[in-house]
Amino acid sequence: MLSKNIKNALIISVVVGTILNTINSYDVILESNFTSKNILRIVLTYITPFCVSLYSSTLASKSFEKTKAKNTVTEK
Repeated sequence: MLSKNIKNALIISVVVGTILNTINSYDVILESNFTSKNILRIVLTYITPFCVSLYSSTLASKSFEKTKAKNTVTEK
């Protein structure tokens, strides 16, 4: 796994997670009504885009490497 993929996934999770938390949990955040259920929901809202982004970029990187290796073999 490339560190670039992890860095990009972190950035995406912060942006997307913040937007989703603002939409879904604004009342909890504004009222500071944090229960364990609310905290879990907020944390999962950040973890989900991180996992999706990291998984997608890892698959894309592997696919690119396979294509690159395949093209290198056929060129020789």
